[in-house]
Amino acid sequence: MNFKTIRFRILALGAGLMIADIIFRFVLALPFAQDTLHRLVDDQQLSIASYIARDVEHSVESRRALIAQLARTLPVELLHRPKELGEWLEERRRLHPLFAEGMLLIDPQGKRIPFDGEAGSPDSKQNFSESAWFQAALAAEVSVIGRPERSSTSGKPIIVMSAAVRDANRQPVAVLGGVADLSADGFLRDMQENQFGHRGGFLLISPQDQVFIGSSVPEMILKPTPPPGVNLLHDRAMAGYRGTGVTVNAQGIEELSAMASVPGTGWFVVARIPTREAFRPVNTLKALIVQSTTVAVVAIMALLLLLLPRILRPLTESAQAMREMADGKRKLEALPIERDDEVGGLVRGFNYLLAKLRENEAVLKESEERLSFLAHHDTLTGLYNRQMLESRLDYALDLARRNGTCFALLFCDLDRFKPINDEHGHSMGDAVLIQVAQRFLLGRRSSDTVARLGGDEFVVLLTNLTDPCLDAERLAREYMASICAPYSVGDHAFTLSVSIGIALYTGEPVSGSQLMTWADTAMYQAKRAGRSRICVFGETSGDMAPGSATVPV
Repeated sequence: MNFKTIRFRILALGAGLMIADIIFRFVLALPFAQDTLHRLVDDQQLSIASYIARDVEHSVESRRALIAQLARTLPVELLHRPKELGEWLEERRRLHPLFAEGMLLIDPQGKRIPFDGEAGSPDSKQNFSESAWFQAALAAEVSVIGRPERSSTSGKPIIVMSAAVRDANRQPVAVLGGVADLSADGFLRDMQENQFGHRGGFLLISPQDQVFIGSSVPEMILKPTPPPGVNLLHDRAMAGYRGTGVTVNAQGIEELSAMASVPGTGWFVVARIPTREAFRPVNTLKALIVQSTTVAVVAIMALLLLLLPRILRPLTESAQAMREMADGKRKLEALPIERDDEVGGLVRGFNYLLAKLRENEAVLKESEERLSFLAHHDTLTGLYNRQMLESRLDYALDLARRNGTCFALLFCDLDRFKPINDEHGHSMGDAVLIQVAQRFLLGRRSSDTVARLGGDEFVVLLTNLTDPCLDAERLAREYMASICAPYSVGDHAFTLSVSIGIALYTGEPVSGSQLMTWADTAMYQAKRAGRSRICVFGETSGDMAPGSATVPV
């Protein structure tokens, strides 16, 4: 073989490149890919555990909220009328069937208060003075969760959620307890019946009670957790660690476990799966790299032996340039046409395709930007629309719940705006609305959100408030002063006023839609009080709070 031929040079170059590629794959690419896949599996495992934890939290919080509501609304005078008391409880149990195992009423001395009907718990125990959940409910202002246990009558795993029934002086006169079946539909059954992968599963653990509340393995439910020292990862989780880790279970199988907290309960969820199953994609990747590398080496070397370098050089160079552009290694640009032959025709076709792609990309980008703006903004004023407001409001609620902060919602409705549309036409009204939106934006702080709901209704979300009520009223006055200033559209001058309703979030359990309703109610209260006023909605009731009268401006 002539070592000076182009054929040999191409063959040697190809062999050298393949060797470099093999070294790169096994020394750099494979370890990097393995590490990336391990992180992806860990993230997926933790995401699943977090999803289950949020589902459990929702189930618990819905029951805690229900028992708190029942205790808060239970008429005290019914405690001495068993028949009416039983009817009252049975009616609400039918409306909200979250406590399938019944309910309990206990006086402050721990004795069971009898009542008629099917709502009662079948548990025959008459004295609960030593029960931890009973003592906790008497002392707490909110609903409490008892220790998971097994029902003495049905044998089912149950948990008691309770809240104090208080008189007009806020003194506890009884404790209302709801008995929930842990394995019931809508509680933990889905978690217990679902399998993670082929051999994986889930655990729900209460660190303070040191017991398995739920498990994909029925035999583990309500069993005590392993003592310290048996499972180091479990010990870390009991101490507060949340994340992923590898451990060996009681059967000697190595498992990948992910722990996620269930907020408000002190519990945590464990999603576990054997590492052999979890990391199967990594092992498959190793085999695939070895096989693909072997096949690629043989194929490329065979191809190189058949190449006619001088004839195929322009085509090879053009193809190489196209691949580099596709992989982002080279700037996307037209290729030079060196010959007016088949290769030149191919390059000319590529250049034409590139020009068309650029045209389509520009049109698509412009369309996407416009659609993205319209999806979240009001088409007339450019302010956020209702959809974006609801998203920002939900985010503010989540942030406030996590950080224990407060915020306010201002519902603003223009006064005397309709005559402008009626007398001067909608185009004049639109011009005024645009100026109103600009004034809202000029008065907006960087942390606030201004949105237009439609017509002459605007909403301002105020966050980062030191004193929610005082700050909200102060900012509302500033907005009102700005909105009430005269407007000039062409040769016409107008004067408007605005009625503002304020809803405050101070930590109570409430939804974004409920806050919007409160603010809207307060706004209508301001209009009924004479318009051009500010009205603050009460924090916990559906009516105006005693100290929240309208504020004239």
